[in-house]
Amino acid sequence: MTKNTNPPSPEGEELGFLQHLLELRDRLLHMVLAIGIVFLILMPFAQDLYNLLSDPLVRHLPAGQKLIAVGVASPFFIPYKLALMVAFVLALPYVLYQLWGFIAPGLYQHEKKLVTPLLVSSVALFYLGMAFAYFVVLPMMFSILPNFAPSNVDVTPDIAEYLDFVMMMFMAFGIGFEMPVATLLLISTGIASRETLKQSRPYVVVGAFIIGMFLTPPDVLSQVMLAVPMWLLFEVGLLASVLFEKQLKQASAARDARDMAEDQHDIKPPPPPPATSSAATTTTGATSNDTSAWENDRHIFEETTPTPSTDDEAFHPLTDEEMEAELERMDEEFKRMEDKFRKEEQDKQDKGKSD
Repeated sequence: MTKNTNPPSPEGEELGFLQHLLELRDRLLHMVLAIGIVFLILMPFAQDLYNLLSDPLVRHLPAGQKLIAVGVASPFFIPYKLALMVAFVLALPYVLYQLWGFIAPGLYQHEKKLVTPLLVSSVALFYLGMAFAYFVVLPMMFSILPNFAPSNVDVTPDIAEYLDFVMMMFMAFGIGFEMPVATLLLISTGIASRETLKQSRPYVVVGAFIIGMFLTPPDVLSQVMLAVPMWLLFEVGLLASVLFEKQLKQASAARDARDMAEDQHDIKPPPPPPATSSAATTTTGATSNDTSAWENDRHIFEETTPTPSTDDEAFHPLTDEEMEAELERMDEEFKRMEDKFRKEEQDKQDKGKSD
């Protein structure tokens, strides 16, 4: 990959930045429009949606007892607030699709192959966490918690507080079920390896219980019912990392290539040595006034006159096939260096034993 030596003009940078802002504005408008359309469709069914949401609690209340509305406008606003939240959840795939369309042009092909299944699986896991909370956790909690109320207390929760409580539970379990995606991201970004995560399994289990303590209400039942699935999904993430091993290796190779390029870009030639009488008469024929070229035991430095860039020297991005070939070549080079290092270490050990 070649690099253009001519710096881009400020006008070009500003135009590109404005184009990105305009594209982001259009995609945000599409997101809001999609949520608004789904909300308009759900508005006639707002009361039915709230009845469906409150069913896990109403089923376990004493006979003839229902929820209450403390606020004056709560009977009107709370069902529509729920309808808006449901509209966002249903439009979430389209929202993520718009975000993906905005960031995808800046990714390589191997990164797209890794990010696409992560986005799909993250949405599916979020829905799965909400379904687990609604069908398993909430019925079990509401079958136990009202029994602890004193005899002089009637359990009649407010509809607004109940909605906030259930939304908190949905968010907690939806985020907690993203554990496989978080595991794959840790491995793909190089923050941790698969072996390191396996060795850290006890800390992950303790961390899952701590997260469950903060995300769920202050009761042991909901904490355990969130921590145990998070631990199991962590194991699922480790298994999924084996399936995506090729994509993870390509991402690691690309990351190493970028780091190497940045390190080489940061390296600057050492300053020229001070002029001496012996350096004035070198074998290259340089005079005492010529300091454009010098060399010592470790470095050779020569100044060159910058030449204007031509069309052939302009920046040309690599195609997907060229990028894949470059990554494979780097992978083979890393393997050869590793084999050479191991062979040298083995020779040293054998030599030490023979001595």
